[in-house]
Amino acid sequence: MIQVIKNDITKISVDAIVNAANSSLMGGGGVDGAIHRAGGNAILEDCRKIIARQGSCKTGEAVITTAGKLPANYVIHTVGPVWNGGNKNEKEKLADCYKNSLKLAVENNCKSVAFPSISTGVYRFPKDVAAQIAVKTVSEFLSKHNEIEKVIFVCFDDENEILINKELNKI
Repeated sequence: MIQVIKNDITKISVDAIVNAANSSLMGGGGVDGAIHRAGGNAILEDCRKIIARQGSCKTGEAVITTAGKLPANYVIHTVGPVWNGGNKNEKEKLADCYKNSLKLAVENNCKSVAFPSISTGVYRFPKDVAAQIAVKTVSEFLSKHNEIEKVIFVCFDDENEILINKELNKI
């Protein structure tokens, strides 16, 4: 039900790819920029409509768009927290990213979801803590929701892959 791979998330064929977005949803660096570049203009157009409706996507929230040219049906954009030492509810906000993304996946009949390591790049979230939160939150959600058949943690680097596998081995 949960697997870990080291790969490029834009190449994964699933119902929904999760994007570690910024609050403007207009693309950026890292995973966000890669998803926007690979998916093409359709994703950006959907994001513009969402921003016109609600202004921004707040930390911990998630929204869904088309996947454009990606080998997925949807992109779920979630805004991860910037790490500020752990005293500003960063852990809870990161867990919300995973929960809210999975809720959107269920609402849109997605059976398979691919996650990047949210907030572990330029947002400086400690990778070990982020891996614990990701695995715990996803496994708890899946224990209560059997609509999703497969979650893939798609790691860009060896360190995240090792840390997520370590957490998965604990459950």
